[in-house]
Amino acid sequence: MIYFDNAATTLRKPVEVAEAVRDAILTMGNASRGAHDAALSGMRVLYETRALLCEMFHGDSPERTVFTQNSTMALNIAIQGLFSPGDHVITTALEHNSVLRPLYLMEERGVSLTILPADEKGCICYEELEKGIRPSTKAVVCTHASNLTGNVLDLSRIGDICHRHGLLFVVDASQTAGVLPVNMKENHISVLCFTGHKALMGPQGTGGLLVREGVKIRPLFAGGSGIHSYSKTHPSEMPTALEAGTLNAHGIAGLHAALLYIKGEGRERLYEKEKMLMEIFFELVRGIPSVKIYGDFTQKERAPIVALNIGDYDSGQVSDELQTRFDIATRAGAHCAPLMHEALGTKEQGAVRFSFSHFNTMEEIRQGAEAVRILATEE
Repeated sequence: MIYFDNAATTLRKPVEVAEAVRDAILTMGNASRGAHDAALSGMRVLYETRALLCEMFHGDSPERTVFTQNSTMALNIAIQGLFSPGDHVITTALEHNSVLRPLYLMEERGVSLTILPADEKGCICYEELEKGIRPSTKAVVCTHASNLTGNVLDLSRIGDICHRHGLLFVVDASQTAGVLPVNMKENHISVLCFTGHKALMGPQGTGGLLVREGVKIRPLFAGGSGIHSYSKTHPSEMPTALEAGTLNAHGIAGLHAALLYIKGEGRERLYEKEKMLMEIFFELVRGIPSVKIYGDFTQKERAPIVALNIGDYDSGQVSDELQTRFDIATRAGAHCAPLMHEALGTKEQGAVRFSFSHFNTMEEIRQGAEAVRILATEE
């Protein structure tokens, strides 16, 4: 199978990831639940992984790196824990439902919401963002890159706007963590949410958030923590304040191995390979009659994604043909990005998303483009 669905989850992982998970399952105890070697092994892996994430994203400290099951959980912790009735929040039409639905939930609880529209290429107007700020505005919450088009938002520009107006800045880095540079300090990011199973190449069931010093989030969960067992309230110390129950330490061990792999290989080098594959695929399919491509490909940096349609064919039909006839895996439909599809005019048709990994090859790119050409010719 040719796998072009890496924006959903990376299928091929470094071999070290699988080995680390296997070893953890066989040897690792419950971190913070004992002083024996198995429990201490878990504690060491958790701390080292927090430190690696803090280093990658330029966070304040490992202690302010919180583990969750995925970015959706991280975003819910941030969004439900930061805002209160009367607050105003600004977001964008590029967002995944993991941002939109928690914000809609908070809207029902009295938070007002402004959603910046996207144009026909899926881009926002940054001037409109600043114009939308009110006295009650508490934060900007946005994705770093669209999971549908690959378009990247300018974190530096948005961060500067937030910094000037004293706003919190919450970033969903689901599509960019491990691919594009993210610097919490330089970009004035208050909370960075990430998932471990996409470009970070870790196991599913891993993710988290990094919280800037001084930013206070109300805990979404309470329960066992391994400390302060006689207290009726959940501990307030970070990261335990936002974590409850046994963590997925076996999965985090795999994420730890993936982070070491990225550090050793060089994130920039891995991204250059993915960007090259994306650009070659784009050039091969852009001139095919009846093929329409979505997004802004003039951007210097973008997530390695190409979304397209062939004529009036339903995107699901095209994706099925790619799978059954050519053994090519893609993602079709709405991609949990309803507002972006409305902006692109693809609400009914959806779109076929090709998303690339540095493990993909040039031959796979050529075969994928040729499959699109064949289907377009048959239209």
